Amino acid sequence: MNRTNLFFKVEVEHDPGEKPERIGDEICRQILKVYGVRQAELSNFTSLEE
Repeated sequence: MNRTNLFFKVEVEHDPGEKPERIGDEICRQILKVYGVRQAELSNFTSLEE
């Protein structure tokens, strides 16, 4: 069976007090629930100023 790495860019809006790391952790938990996903991790994040 082949194994492939997929990289996604996800842009989210959140309240100023909400930590991006916590959002990333929750997204990883949800991805891990999907059948066939062996690992999910947040490798980096950037904050955009508007």
